[in-house]
Amino acid sequence: MTTSNRQQPSEALLALAGKLFDLARQGNTEALTAYLKAGAPADLTNDKGDSLVMLAAYHGHAETVQALLDHGADPNRINDRGQSPLAGAIFKNAVDVVRFLVDHGADPSFGNPSALETARMFGKTDLLSRVSH
Repeated sequence: MTTSNRQQPSEALLALAGKLFDLARQGNTEALTAYLKAGAPADLTNDKGDSLVMLAAYHGHAETVQALLDHGADPNRINDRGQSPLAGAIFKNAVDVVRFLVDHGADPSFGNPSALETARMFGKTDLLSRVSH
């Protein structure tokens, strides 16, 4: 039998994390940025592996995505299902989000399906070509 020295997060910490995920989903850039400036991790993930960038990108919040990327969030962080923020933004046809992600190094070949595969599947290949350099 082994025991773990790892402590479970407190209810307060879980509530704060939940609030950060909600801010990303809602596109509340100002409040989320305040938490990032106070030390909240830009690459925080939920129980499904969705990062703050993934949630903001999927919900089409370009300004929030930009703020997270400016605070060091990884544009290529995939979730537990293998999905990337770029693929989510392409699926949702979020042109500005796609642009910010690509400008910050998002790789269209990451994930399963990748952003390229997602664009092909949903007939949105023009979206990547419009933002590629």
